[in-house]
Amino acid sequence: MKAIVCVKQVPDTSGVVAVKEDGTMDRAAMATITNHDDLAAVEAALELKDATGCEVVVVSMGPPPAEGMLRELLAMGADKAVLVSAREFGGSDTYATSQILAAAIKKIGVEQDDVVFCGRQAIDGDTAQVGPQIAEKLHLPQVSYAADVKMEGNALTVKRLLEDGYMMLKVQTPCLITCVKELNTPRYMSVPGIFECYSKPLEVFNYDTLKDDELIDLDTIGLKGSPTNVYKSFSPPVKGAGMMLEGADKATVDQLVGILDGKHII
Repeated sequence: MKAIVCVKQVPDTSGVVAVKEDGTMDRAAMATITNHDDLAAVEAALELKDATGCEVVVVSMGPPPAEGMLRELLAMGADKAVLVSAREFGGSDTYATSQILAAAIKKIGVEQDDVVFCGRQAIDGDTAQVGPQIAEKLHLPQVSYAADVKMEGNALTVKRLLEDGYMMLKVQTPCLITCVKELNTPRYMSVPGIFECYSKPLEVFNYDTLKDDELIDLDTIGLKGSPTNVYKSFSPPVKGAGMMLEGADKATVDQLVGILDGKHII
């Protein structure tokens, strides 16, 4: 049994967003982190490993520096890592990305009792499309927005988060699950894990590795094969410092009312 986890390295949006002259993000000039929802997916896979002894394989599509992130996930407890990286894959939108990742997962191999985990969405795009698109292209049953996952034989019982509640679903393996960050608290890297992470296998899938798959076509991957594109990226304007009023007497209330009235808020 395997748990395959799709993980994305994203810009650290708590800092300044670097933008090129053409309006696209300059990812090379920005600090990066592991996408939050994807870490929940990794933890879900590791918990499944703790319970069943399954193998955990982490997969990421990105530039060569994403290897550092994958090594951190190996230090957390993943067994293998695959970096999907090639110039032909650059500029892919969600449709093209799902084509490439689906081909990579097929290359890894999905057996009868395997589970594919994805994060709900990436903080740089917020589309929540890649996971479901991968499931469709691999012809796998899927459950999105998982807030709890339990293994029962060859099926998973999933608590699916909704806007006004939740629903309980049971899905047979192989299947794909997208995880919300509320699902769990990701574990830290362990000291033995840090020592071992560079001895664990990390394989690179490039264009030549995947080009024979029916999903990989230069007309359906990369910038050329992307039906959508980002028109412009920019940093939101920095908000000014707030005004603090101290006191709990009538004079302070009158002062607050005067300020709000002067700004035509009331």
